[in-house]
Amino acid sequence: MGMTYGPNGPAAGEDPAFDNVFVNPAAYREFVKSGAWPDGTIFILELRRGVANESINKGGRTQSGIVAIEAAVKDGQRFPEKWAYFHFAEKKGEPATEAKPFPKSAACYTCHSQHAAVDNTFVQFYPTLIEVAKAKGVWRAANEAPKAK
Repeated sequence: MGMTYGPNGPAAGEDPAFDNVFVNPAAYREFVKSGAWPDGTIFILELRRGVANESINKGGRTQSGIVAIEAAVKDGQRFPEKWAYFHFAEKKGEPATEAKPFPKSAACYTCHSQHAAVDNTFVQFYPTLIEVAKAKGVWRAANEAPKAK
């Protein structure tokens, strides 16, 4: 909740968003087995509004409407960089139905290649995957978060 590594944080007084990340099950199973994301891996990043005092909730935040949907796709045959990043565009209040690739000049390409702990993916934010990456010898320790004091 409220995680941001770019300029897209919430505006002053705005509730932070929830990040939900989904990966196709076959790719997840292969990563757990080998420590590698296979071609055909698809990550979906769903950003949802965080709201307070919704329904019977009297503390914390719950998820609400979608703010954005993005995807990361690994396909070495289609993309020379192996990974491509997409944004699903909404059409006047309608659900997102069309994925638009980010241009190669978009910051996501540089950020993922420089800061991802494993193969252009931010495994460093998911404790279960950190353990797998370290056990399989694919962990890039340079991107490990500093330990809290």
